[in-house]
Formats: sequence, C-alpha cells, structure tokens
Amino acid sequence: MNILIVTGMSGAGKSQAANALEDMGYYCVDNIPPSIIPEFVKLSEMGNERLKKIAIVTDIRGGKMFSEMPDVLSGLKQKDIDLKILFLDADDETLEKRYRENRRTHPLCDTNGITLSEAVVSERKTLETIRNLSDFVIDTSAISPKELRIKISETVFGDKTGGFKVLCKSFGFKYGIDNEADLVIDVRCLPNPFYIEELKHKTGLQKEVTDYIFSFEESREFEKRVFGLLDFSLPLYIKEGKSRLVIDFGCTGGKHRSVAFADKYAKHLKKMGYSVNTVHRDIEK
Repeated sequence: MNILIVTGMSGAGKSQAANALEDMGYYCVDNIPPSIIPEFVKLSEMGNERLKKIAIVTDIRGGKMFSEMPDVLSGLKQKDIDLKILFLDADDETLEKRYRENRRTHPLCDTNGITLSEAVVSERKTLETIRNLSDFVIDTSAISPKELRIKISETVFGDKTGGFKVLCKSFGFKYGIDNEADLVIDVRCLPNPFYIEELKHKTGLQKEVTDYIFSFEESREFEKRVFGLLDFSLPLYIKEGKSRLVIDFGCTGGKHRSVAFADKYAKHLKKMGYSVNTVHRDIEK
C-alpha cells in the first residue's frame, strides 16, 4: 500500500495537489482529522484495489485534533506500508495575498478571532514539527497550479511528465472521426495493404503488414516527420498542464495503416518513459 500524506500551510495549494494526485491514479480524501487516518488505512488494507494508492489531505482545519498528527504518523510508520509526507509551503506574503484575492477566511481567523497575518504566523509555528518530519517540501510561492502538478510529479515520483498519460488510437475515416481525439494524424496518403490480396484480411498488428507499410520511403519519412513533431509537442502539453492526450491515427478502414502507426508510436513513447495505452477502434470491422 502506498500512502501520501499531503499537508502544509493553508493557501499553499493542497487542493490543487490533490487534483494532480488524483490524475496520477491516487484515491484522494480531504480534510480528515488525524485520529481517523489509522482507521481509514485499516479499511484500505481490506483488499480494495482502488485503495492501493491513497493521498490523504490533512491540515490545520482539524483544529485541536491536528495536534495528534505527530503521534499518528509515528504509529503509521511502524506498519508495513509505504508512507511519505508531502508538505506544501509558501512565504507569508504570498499566502496572505492569496487569501485576500480569493476572499476566503483563514481557518484560524474563525476559531481564534485573530488577523490574517497573525493566523499565518500561528499556523507556521504549529506546523513546524510536521514540516521537519516531511519527506518532501515544495514551496509554491512562485509556481502556478499547472507548474505544481509537474513539481509534485518530479519531486515525489522522480517523473517530469506530471502524471501525463497518452492514448494512441487507430480508427477508420469511413466509420466516422473520433470525437475524443486531441490530435488526428491522417495516414491515408500512404500505400494501402488492403489492395494486396495476401494482406487484405490481416491487420496492422501483424509483421507482414507493417513490413509492407514501412518498406516504402514515403512511409518512413512520414513516420520520421510526424513522430518528431509529436515528440516535440508532448512536453509543451505537459507544461500547459494537460494531464491526458488522445492521439488518433486514421486510415480508410482503420485496420492496416492507422493500426500500424498507432501501435508503433505507442511503443516509441513507452521507450521514452511515457504512460501510454493503445486502442484500435475499428480493427475488427
């Protein structure tokens, strides 16, 4: 079981972090009092596959209950689970600015009747012990929510893709364009195995078909140029904050050329370290 405790200063970006972690496959729960966390972990250990990766957001909103956090963490670390703590921070000026811009009330202002500045100072003092216990600390003062996704992925998981996922899909234009696609690559301009009797009833997943398609200079040049463009574009989509990209390769019937290209690009991306799935929509038609 993999558990990531997400905590830190109010206004430092814990909600955005939870959204990013959810996109990375974590089951996220927010604002759990520390004393309940061990019970939640017990329930998660009962075998639900969905709960093998959990991100738990807990912070000063728990009030006096949050003081139990060090003891709770100590108890959890004695269990046979992969437990890490991510602490999100920002400088006082940035935190106060965010609260003023969002017109929200700091949790300690409501409970203690103090000013925003006093609340930030008080919270920082309260969280000092937890910050020192944390495995990862990210300062969000100068980064955007989009950049935070990448920062978490890189800092916590050593992955610069920000949990970015790619779906390579093949389809046949004769059956309609795929409305899910972000990018559509039309390969109908390339030699068609359909007109070769011994290849007609095979698919682009079979060696005889791919050997035929890529035996042509224009196919190899098309591959080089298109794959080069896509390789250049993917990091830009990641930087923009996109978490998933659907790349469609289309040919006439969706059985030969599009299948071969979608499958080949998916394998290419896996070698580059991307998380990739492949779907051949019309291969059986």
